[in-house]
Amino acid sequence: MKFETRSVHVGVDKDSAYNSATTPIYPTSTFVWDNLTSNRGFDYTRSGNPTRSALEENITSLEGGYQCRATSTGMSAIVTALQLFKPGDHIIAGDDIYGGTYRLFSDVFTRMGLKFTFVKMRELARVEAAITPETKCIWIETPSNPLMNLVDIEAISALANKSDLITIADNTFMSPYLQRPFEMGVDVVVHSTTKYLNGHSDVVGGCVVSREKEIAEKVAYTVNAMGLGCSPFDAWLVLRGIKTLGPRMEAHQRAAQAVVEMLSGHANVEHVYYPGLESHPQHELAKKQQHGFGAMLSFDVKGGRPEAEKVFDRSELFLLAESLGGVESLMEYPETMSHASMTLDARREAGITEKTIRVSIGIEHPDDLVSDLKQALDF
Repeated sequence: MKFETRSVHVGVDKDSAYNSATTPIYPTSTFVWDNLTSNRGFDYTRSGNPTRSALEENITSLEGGYQCRATSTGMSAIVTALQLFKPGDHIIAGDDIYGGTYRLFSDVFTRMGLKFTFVKMRELARVEAAITPETKCIWIETPSNPLMNLVDIEAISALANKSDLITIADNTFMSPYLQRPFEMGVDVVVHSTTKYLNGHSDVVGGCVVSREKEIAEKVAYTVNAMGLGCSPFDAWLVLRGIKTLGPRMEAHQRAAQAVVEMLSGHANVEHVYYPGLESHPQHELAKKQQHGFGAMLSFDVKGGRPEAEKVFDRSELFLLAESLGGVESLMEYPETMSHASMTLDARREAGITEKTIRVSIGIEHPDDLVSDLKQALDF
C-alpha cells in the first residue's frame, strides 16, 4: 500500500466484536487473565495497551522500522533512547538542536555520567574529528531547530558504521511523509508525536522506532520499566491525526512556499532559513534526502528584539506560541522561548540571535498567511 493508504488503514482493524471503523480506545489500567499463565496479550497498560499498540503498528509501517514504542512526550522519547547508553559513553550532537534536547544533554544526562560534544554537523569533518574511543552515538537532528541546517544522513550513517556507532535521528520536523532516515542507514528514529504526526495541537506524545530487533527489545524494556508509555487516549488522538498526515503536509508545504517567497523579498527581512530556497547552502542535499522541503522556517528581521516584537504584536493569524506542526500557524522567539534553556554563548555559537523568529506554517490559505505576515513586517 502507498503511504497515504497505510496512514489511514494500518493499526485500525482491531474491533472483532463490533467492527468499528476506527480504532477503539481501551482506557483500562489492567486486563483480566484467562488463568495463572495466560492472558489475551495484555496485562497492564503501563506494559502495553491495544490502542497504543495500534499506534505503534502504524508508525512502524510509515517509518519502515522493526518496532515502535509510543511514549508520553517527545522528551520521554529522547530519555528512552538515551537509556541505550551507560555512564562514560560519549555522544556527538549538533550545536543548533532543539533547546529542550540541548538542556537534557548538557545538564540532566551529563550529571548522570554521559558525555556530549556539540558540533556543526553539516560539516562531516567536524563530526569525524569529535569521535573518541568512548563515542557510542551520533545524534542527528535534520533540519535543525530553528536554523534549518541539514545533516547528510547517509554520510553520517556511513561514518558511524565505520566506527561501530549507533545513529539516532530526530525526524520530528519532516515526519516520515517527507523523510525516512532508516532508508539512509539510521538505527533509531525518534519523534515528538505532538507535532506533525498528531497535527492538531491537542496532545503531547513521542515515539522511538528501532530498525533492528536487538535495539527494539532494549527500548521496549525501558519504556515499560520506567513507565514512559503514552496514555490510550493520547495514542488514539495521534493515530487519528496520522490519517491526514499526507494531505496536511502537502497543504503545509504549499503555504510555506508562498510565505518564504514573500519573506525573501521583504525589505525588513535580513535572512530566510528554509531548505526549499535555491540560495540555501544545502538545497541540493534537501532535494536528495527529503521528499519535500517541509513547513518549518525561520527568518532574521532587520534590527533586533524591538523589531521582532513588532512582528509578533502586529500579526493577527500567526499565534505567539511554542510547539509546531499543528494546523494553525505559529510564530515563536527562540531567544526567550524554545531555546531559552541554552546559554547565551551557545545560542550565539549556533547562530541564534535576537533577530531570529521561528515559524510553523499551518494549513490556512497561503494568501491569508502571506497577507498577514507582510502587514506585520510593514512597520
